[in-house]
Amino acid sequence: MNIIGAGLAGVESAWKVAQSGYTARLFEMRPVKTTPAHTTDMFAELVCSNTLGGRQVTTPKGLLKAEMAVLGSIVVESAIKNQVPAGGALAVDRKGFSEYITEKLRSHPNIEVVREEVKELPQGVTVVATGPLTSQAFSDYLQNYLGESHLYFYDAISPIIYADSVDESKCFWASRYQKGGKDYLNCPMTEEEYERFYTALLEADRVPLREFERGIYFEACMPIEELARRGKQTLVFGPLKPVGIIDPRTGRMPFAVVQLRKENAEGTLLNMVGFQTRLKYPEQRRVFRLIPGLERAEFARYGSMHRNTFINSPKLLLRTLQLRKNQSVLFAGQITGVEGYAESAGTGIIAGINAVRILKGLKAVYPPETTMLGALLKYITTADPSGFQPMNANFGLLTPGGKRLKGKLRRRLYMASRALREVKEWSKKALH
Repeated sequence: MNIIGAGLAGVESAWKVAQSGYTARLFEMRPVKTTPAHTTDMFAELVCSNTLGGRQVTTPKGLLKAEMAVLGSIVVESAIKNQVPAGGALAVDRKGFSEYITEKLRSHPNIEVVREEVKELPQGVTVVATGPLTSQAFSDYLQNYLGESHLYFYDAISPIIYADSVDESKCFWASRYQKGGKDYLNCPMTEEEYERFYTALLEADRVPLREFERGIYFEACMPIEELARRGKQTLVFGPLKPVGIIDPRTGRMPFAVVQLRKENAEGTLLNMVGFQTRLKYPEQRRVFRLIPGLERAEFARYGSMHRNTFINSPKLLLRTLQLRKNQSVLFAGQITGVEGYAESAGTGIIAGINAVRILKGLKAVYPPETTMLGALLKYITTADPSGFQPMNANFGLLTPGGKRLKGKLRRRLYMASRALREVKEWSKKALH
C-alpha cells in the first residue's frame, strides 16, 4: 500500500502498516523537491515549534498524546526519547526527534522509502498525508479529483472560546434584526470600551508573515487588526457593527458588538465571528479579554492566518478518514483540517489502522467520540461544510458525560480517565 508524505501523519500511518506485517511504500518528495518551510530531508521534521503541547492528561494535547501512546504512536515514542526541559509541555530536540523516526522507518523491513514527488493518486490502498504545504502539482491534481471548491490554500481562523468561561451577565443572546432564533451571544461595547479595545488591538504584536505566505488574504477574511488599521470606524462598520442589535438591558443599540456563535451542537464552544487574526497568542488573550464578558475567557483555539492546504472534510471524508468517493483512499494530517502536531500524528494512526483493516478485508473503524481523538474526527467530518475551518484538540469537543462535577480540573480528570479507558477497549478490537 502507499503513504504519500513522511510528515507526522505519514510516518504514523507507515509505522502502523509496517508493524502489522504489510509493506508500506512511503513517498517523500524531499530532497528531490523541497518546500518553503522545511530545511532537511528527514521524516517528521518539526518546522514551527519544538513542543507537542502539554504533558498532563488534563490538557487537551496531553490527553491526545496519552491516547496515541495506547495506540502505539511512533511520534510519542520519539518525543519521550528526545524530550528537553519545557515545564509542563512535551518539548523535544528537533534534530534528535526526526533522526529517531527516520532511522526507525528506514530500517524497517516492511517500509520502502520512495524519494519522488507524487503528482497523482497511485493504484491501491493509499493514505494521503501531504500536509499543509502540498506540492503545486499534487494540489492541482486534487483540485480536479475532488472538485475545486473542496480544496483550500490558506487558514483564516477566528478564535474559539470555552462557553463556560464567558460572563453572560454582560452579554445577551440575539440575532441581528431579530431574524431567526437567538443564535449569537452578543458582547456590547460602549464607545469608551471600544476605544480601549481598538488602541490595544493596534499596538498588539503580530506573528510576522513568512515569504511564502504573503498575498494570501482575501478581502472577506482580512485579519481584524489589518481592518483596524484602515481607520477607527472600520470595525464598527464591519465585524463589530451594532446595526440591527438592541441591548435588552438598555433598549438601545450599543456603540459596537462582538458576536460569538456556537461552534458545536452542544454549545460548549463559541466562535468569535470575524476575528481571524495574526496576533501572537499572549496578545490575543490580553486584547480580546478587554471585550465585555470575555475578561476571563479561556481559549480552546487561538486565531491564525497562514498558508495551509486542506480539504473540506465534512463533505469529502467519512469519520474513518476514508474518501467518500473512493474508500480505498484515506486522508490524514493537516490536509484533513486538523491543527497541530499531535492532532496530525493522531489522524495518521487512525488512517494507518484503517488501511490495514481494508487490506484484511475488514470494516474501517473510528474511536468513540468520548475520546479526544474520536471527538476530533467527529468534528472534522461532521462540521458545517459551508464554513469549515481547521480544529485542534480541546475539551469542548468532548461530550461531558453523565456526571456533573464541580471544578474544571475534576471535570477534565473524569473525561480523561473515561477517554483512556475507552481507547484501550477500542484498541483491542481495532488492532486485531
